[in-house]
Amino acid sequence: MEFIEELKKIITGKLTDPSQFLVDVIAKGQKSSKKVLIVIDGDKGVTIDDCANLSRELSKAFDDAQLFDDSYMLEVSTPGLDHPLKLQRQYNKNIGRRVKVATQQGSVEGKLVDVGEEKITIEQEIGTGKHTEIKKVEILFSEIDKTFVLVSFK
Repeated sequence: MEFIEELKKIITGKLTDPSQFLVDVIAKGQKSSKKVLIVIDGDKGVTIDDCANLSRELSKAFDDAQLFDDSYMLEVSTPGLDHPLKLQRQYNKNIGRRVKVATQQGSVEGKLVDVGEEKITIEQEIGTGKHTEIKKVEILFSEIDKTFVLVSFK
């Protein structure tokens, strides 16, 4: 685990825009032949140029630190739709969007309306037509297994 922690330390040091943050580091393969996926996000978004610039900076920093015995593949990306929300900052960024939250008790789908220190609030529409009722559901972060942002094509 210390290898990943060392990577995270270098990565966070290279994130110069305070609105951007590290979401995840995924290293696969052996130390001599690794693929390293770095997932970053930003309160105001992240551009492809941001990813490319960070990739160049990290490649040089990793080489200087001699973290790899041999060649490695480095990928810097933003979280896609298949990547669950992990950090409170990501939840804040997605207020107003539809999400699906999986917990041990089941899943809840609805509009993310509030993010607190310990919980989130989801608005669910129950029923249809004139009988539609809005129900607020509060979920503690400690109870969340995974949360995905849902895409609407309306």
